[in-house]
Amino acid sequence: MVRSLWSAATGMIAQQTNVDTIANNLANVNTTGYKTQVNQFKSLLYQEIQSETTSGNGETKPVGAQVGLGVRNAAITSRFKQGNLLESTSNTDFAIEGDGFFAVRGEDGETYYTRNGHFIWAINNGGGVTLTDSEGQKVLDSRGQTIELGNNYITNRITISQDGQICYPNANGNPTPIGRSIGAFQFNNPSGLTKEGDSLYAVSDASGPAINEATNNQVKKSRFLQNYLEGSNVQVVDEMVNLIVAQRAYELNSKAITASDQMMQQANQLRQ
Repeated sequence: MVRSLWSAATGMIAQQTNVDTIANNLANVNTTGYKTQVNQFKSLLYQEIQSETTSGNGETKPVGAQVGLGVRNAAITSRFKQGNLLESTSNTDFAIEGDGFFAVRGEDGETYYTRNGHFIWAINNGGGVTLTDSEGQKVLDSRGQTIELGNNYITNRITISQDGQICYPNANGNPTPIGRSIGAFQFNNPSGLTKEGDSLYAVSDASGPAINEATNNQVKKSRFLQNYLEGSNVQVVDEMVNLIVAQRAYELNSKAITASDQMMQQANQLRQ
């Protein structure tokens, strides 16, 4: 009886976390570069009620009896499926088509990675311009350095090629690479990245070190698209179906607790 209460309670806790994850996905359906998160469940330890034995007639019972003790959340993983490409009127909006990530330098000096390519040319202390994200964190190039240009560059004339090279019109008005390119980095296991908020990810032991596309020929190169942003890959219909399933599972576990409580009350009444 107590086992049934405990198992149902663990189910309610697990489904509450599942509902929270689905709600977070729906809340970020319009967040640029957001990746859908999915709950992974794991059963708890099993308690052995009866081991392999023999019946009263001496017949062998090859199968024992074990009962589970509930469920728990094993992990919440992100699915890095490509989101829809949304057209933008800003020349500093970029989308990555492929497995790459942009890299930014955080205020703490650490490097973080993101799929959100909503960038801005900001005036720096030297009078030039620096490419930053919307929070003011500096975007890194393919060499891991911040992208800073002199005051002789007109920002609305700067373009980015599909391989990430920063271009500026020459005397004939043709876009010409200036020797700098936006960095793109990949990971052996992107699901292992640590989520930092604001669509930022940090390297972890599970993700492995960042792989620089510019220096590694073993990975498929990503493609940069100017005047585009990568939308969230959340599928609203799928999330609504998952939400209904999670709510029903929560209700069933709640009913199991109610049934167990009623059975315990009846047992106590019989004892009296």
